[in-house]
Amino acid sequence: MTYAGVLKDSYNRIIRDLRISITDRCNFHCVYCLPETEEAANFYRPIDKSAESQPAATKLKYPWKPRSQMLTLEEIAKVAKASSSLGVTKIRLTGGEPLLRKGVDRLISLIADIDTVKDLSLTTNGYGFPSKAMHLKDAGLGRVTISLDSLDRDNFTRITGRDGLTDAVESIRLAKAIGLTPVKVNAVIIRGLNDHEIEALAKFALKEEIIMRFIEFMPLGSRQTWQNDHVVSGAEIIDRINAIFNVEQLPANHPAETSTRWLIGQGSGEIGIIAPVTQPFCGNCNRIRLTADGKIRTCLFSLHEHDIKPALRDGSGPDKLAACLQQIAFKKEPGHRIGKTDFVQPARTMSRIGG
Repeated sequence: MTYAGVLKDSYNRIIRDLRISITDRCNFHCVYCLPETEEAANFYRPIDKSAESQPAATKLKYPWKPRSQMLTLEEIAKVAKASSSLGVTKIRLTGGEPLLRKGVDRLISLIADIDTVKDLSLTTNGYGFPSKAMHLKDAGLGRVTISLDSLDRDNFTRITGRDGLTDAVESIRLAKAIGLTPVKVNAVIIRGLNDHEIEALAKFALKEEIIMRFIEFMPLGSRQTWQNDHVVSGAEIIDRINAIFNVEQLPANHPAETSTRWLIGQGSGEIGIIAPVTQPFCGNCNRIRLTADGKIRTCLFSLHEHDIKPALRDGSGPDKLAACLQQIAFKKEPGHRIGKTDFVQPARTMSRIGG
């Protein structure tokens, strides 16, 4: 069941990509990920306009994991090292918001010292990034992905729960200026919320000479309010952009790439379409995920997790951890079941899984 030297599943997919969530905490409360108010949680549900009044927005208590349950930075680095010894070459640090984790630059340094890791990146909402950017780069970070779901200040605040548009745009420009490139910018598109900004976001990619990635709305919110009719398909998104900018499809960088790539303008901007709902890419998936509390998820939509804390904390050497990772990887699912009648949404929110 295991294969010396690599992480391989039962469908002969070799795992090259490890996503590591280093905290479940976030300073944003995005309506598609972690709504903190009843108003946000109820956004997707039909509103009874005949009602005399709507209930006031109230805080939802979100059960953050206690810090005592989180992996230490050294334990995370051990998993990264063991994974890289088995063929993982790409590591992305996520959250929650990873910049909230104390010592993130030290963790980056520990992972950057692993010779076999060729691509070390971080996903952030950009809030607080400018003050830390050079420290991250100096520690060995290669590139960043920044979330930007709206270019309208009010809509940005509505989506994220924070007035952070200026910070996000500043972070994008700073990342590009200091060489944390290629800069990728993620926008989750939801019908009725920000789909009217698709063309504006594409224009922003052209102007800023960045990679703008449009992501289909996935069922991973904390209130489990996802509905298919709120999904704007990748095909619709690219059709709308093409009608204005005349895009040209680019070849994939590798078979396991999550997005289809499109050139916009005269080579100065790029569009990526990530369509896990309408165009699943499970057949070539080469990713596994490590949660901040030490669980391996073999699919973003896994219903089962694998606790590796015992292999990290029982005093065994790196060989046992590597063997544990191999056994887990072999159990990777063939794919998710979104759109199928038997689909069951994971209990964890995106904030707790890691992007």
